[in-house]
Amino acid sequence: MMNLVLNPNLNSTWLFRADVLYDSDSVKDDDGEGNQNGHADSTPTIITHDVHGMNRYRTLSSLIIYFPHASHQDIPYYHPKVRGIAHLHQWNPSTQTGTISIHFLPFPDLGQDTPEEALKLSRTAYHLLETINKHGHAQNYVKRVHHDVVVPRRRFQDRYALLKSKYARSLVETWAEKTDPTKHVFEDLGIAAFLIELWAGMYPSFDPDSITPTSGGQGGEFPGFVDMACGNGLLVYILNQEGFPGWGFDVRRRKSWAQYSVGPPPPPSPSSARASAPSPPPLQERLLLPDFILSSFSPDQQQQILSAGPDRALSLHGGSFPKGTFIISNHGDELTPWTPILAGLSQCPFIVIPCCSHNFAGERFRAPPPRDKSKPKSAYASLVDWVAHVAEDCGWDVETEMLRIPSTRNTCMLGRRRGGTACRVENNGSGNGEMDEAMAMAVVEKYGGVKGYFEAVSKLVKSEARGH
Repeated sequence: MMNLVLNPNLNSTWLFRADVLYDSDSVKDDDGEGNQNGHADSTPTIITHDVHGMNRYRTLSSLIIYFPHASHQDIPYYHPKVRGIAHLHQWNPSTQTGTISIHFLPFPDLGQDTPEEALKLSRTAYHLLETINKHGHAQNYVKRVHHDVVVPRRRFQDRYALLKSKYARSLVETWAEKTDPTKHVFEDLGIAAFLIELWAGMYPSFDPDSITPTSGGQGGEFPGFVDMACGNGLLVYILNQEGFPGWGFDVRRRKSWAQYSVGPPPPPSPSSARASAPSPPPLQERLLLPDFILSSFSPDQQQQILSAGPDRALSLHGGSFPKGTFIISNHGDELTPWTPILAGLSQCPFIVIPCCSHNFAGERFRAPPPRDKSKPKSAYASLVDWVAHVAEDCGWDVETEMLRIPSTRNTCMLGRRRGGTACRVENNGSGNGEMDEAMAMAVVEKYGGVKGYFEAVSKLVKSEARGH
């Protein structure tokens, strides 16, 4: 019951959480002794005797009664307005069956005979029964998923609620894609909320609440971001609207780019920045082809990729980014395994949220089972472990977080710290933990190489845009 009091969201979908403003250490009983947040009456156990002609195996009953220390005016709306709540558990040893029931004691001065009140109480009782039944069958339950490891739940939920109130309605109403707007809008709002609070902890002098869409990110030391395989561009748009400078690219333009191509411009590349040059758009149509594997393609193959159609020419991106740029790979599919490698070469932190399994050649494949035999052997769990293994071989200390987003593909991996000399591939004796192209190629070859990459990329640029 205390768990439900402290976490009313377990019994009400309208709530995120309860913030405890005050919690008394103890209350005094009749003898002046303290006990934790409540009062219990004990009844001596009745000694069991065999009675001739009676069945010993009668129904056993256990009754727990809770009386809140509050009047009906002080009880929150998400709790039933009753004087007391009782949990009755009845068990029949002979049939090995039992029942659980909920009983309410109404306030004597509060009428609750209206159909609305009766319906509300019955609905609350039903949810309480579901929760009690679930917990009653979980004696050997071991929690496999741990949320809020990197970003505290309170900070994430507050930021998410703020973003949802600002953008959700207008984004859903103006959705330009054929996909379900509610799924994508609330998913990207959740990812944006996580990133904003993550960055607030990464950059000490950075205050996410001091940045406005016109400040250009000058409220702190935030270095900018890039969203690889940005899809519909919504995540880039939300972050830009919140004042974070950054950009995204994808191999195919989306319908929604026309309305999302506004906001702070992406930070210019040091080698190409010009004071008089116009700001590049925040969403760009580009094909990622890492420079260190470009030699694997003949000039004719490169030209064939770039000329994807009579009215469409692609720009290549070599996979190099300004040092410190935060790399986002959200459901990047073909780019997912490349993310930790490119981040290591450019010395950039990253987040990767895997979705579909693709190897370094861009082909669909089934990743090997997770190294931890206690983990599920599903295709998604295998992919997550495989990508984490790649990142570790690149020298990253991988952090894992289960995002609070409406998606079953909600595992994210973060690379914010290098492991120094912890690279598991040959680092040419440098001992500094930094990646070079030879190390990057060694990692790629270890996990199957890039044979067939040209064919996979050729299919990709000619196919239709995916849902994301």
